Amino acid sequence: MPASLIHLVRHGEVFNPEGVLYGRIPGYHLSELGERMAAAAATSLAGHEITAVYASPLERAQESAQPWADQFKLPIVIEDRLIEPFNKFEGKKFEFGPQVITKPQAWPWIINPLRPSWGEPFVSVAARMLAAIGDAYDAADGGEIVMVSHQMPIWMVARSVAGNKLPHDPRKRRCNLSSITTLALRGEGAMRSSKGAPLPRFVEVNYQDPARDLLAQAVDSGAV
Repeated sequence: MPASLIHLVRHGEVFNPEGVLYGRIPGYHLSELGERMAAAAATSLAGHEITAVYASPLERAQESAQPWADQFKLPIVIEDRLIEPFNKFEGKKFEFGPQVITKPQAWPWIINPLRPSWGEPFVSVAARMLAAIGDAYDAADGGEIVMVSHQMPIWMVARSVAGNKLPHDPRKRRCNLSSITTLALRGEGAMRSSKGAPLPRFVEVNYQDPARDLLAQAVDSGAV
């Protein structure tokens, strides 16, 4: 019996005193505040029937998935396709916006923001995320699924299921730390899973910020 809902959860705040774009760099863990954010997210769905918990292979995602695993007594399934996109700005202090014009060394990387030229293409991120969601849906034994990922991948799914174009301003993503974007099935789409079966067509049915009261205290946004 397939899942009834898919909950895409963004990880909590990361301990990042240097303020760098960490991307896929290993060793970046949740801050104490990030742990509280992750716990708040899990508590917000305490009355739901969660039957599977997936997480990106990065530490911050697995640590954010742990409260869900503990609460619902489930193992954390590592799903590589939920990972943060690769990014040429990893390890650097960089903020998207008009100020990039003052950094000539970055110009070759930002020549095509519609792709984007600085990292994994938007279409690639959306495709792997939707495939992972479809496979998790098919593998479910009823109930609801939690998939802990990162800001840009979750935003790509949200834009995809809404029928919006993928290119966007990274500063305007609606995907706060420990937020939950919930999808429900609405038939089958044109894409296919890794096994060749038609992927379910999902729509967004809810978005919530269970850690909203903690966001004002956050120092690191975790965005890449």
